[in-house]
Amino acid sequence: MLIDFATLEPRMAYFWMASTITPRPVAWVSTRANNGRTNLAPFSFFQMITPSPPTLMISPLVNSNGSMKDTVRNIEETGEFVVNLVSHDLVQLMNETSFGYDAEISEFEQCGVTAQPSAIVQAPRVQGTPVSFECKLSRLMPYPEHAPSCYVIFGEVVAAHIDDLILGEDKQIDPMKLDLVSRMGADWYGRTKASENFTLTRPAGWAR
Repeated sequence: MLIDFATLEPRMAYFWMASTITPRPVAWVSTRANNGRTNLAPFSFFQMITPSPPTLMISPLVNSNGSMKDTVRNIEETGEFVVNLVSHDLVQLMNETSFGYDAEISEFEQCGVTAQPSAIVQAPRVQGTPVSFECKLSRLMPYPEHAPSCYVIFGEVVAAHIDDLILGEDKQIDPMKLDLVSRMGADWYGRTKASENFTLTRPAGWAR
């Protein structure tokens, strides 16, 4: 099968890309507006960019009417956000916060998610998540520039909260304890906790 993307509507381009570029980690992003209102929403267009400076990226799509999502607006206003990683036991709560509530409604309150103060940024983090990254805005870019379908947001990680329960005896992250969910195509999700997981040693040349 050959798919010519020049002939596709955006909806179908999304379908083919989101169904094949998998699994995608879920960034459960918590923000706080200047008026103190909190917001919480999941995004699967999310990745680590570089460790120097420690930077991650999220890319929220625009709303169906072309407007900016509350998450993006809050980050633009305050220059801060928190990326919470989603463990399997929190997947239902995460899913509830994906609904497009009005801007004056806090997903924390509406969906029964417990907020916890962050150490450096004003945006709260989600209580009970295995990992939370506190971030300061580095760059926020509409893309494409003149008719944006998304906003590409770089955040510099200024602090991380790691649950001791996900550490092994060697004090390193144990993937079987981490048990994160990942986004796949349509309504499908994956888990990092799986019997099919395996380790792979790098080629000898890396040791030089």
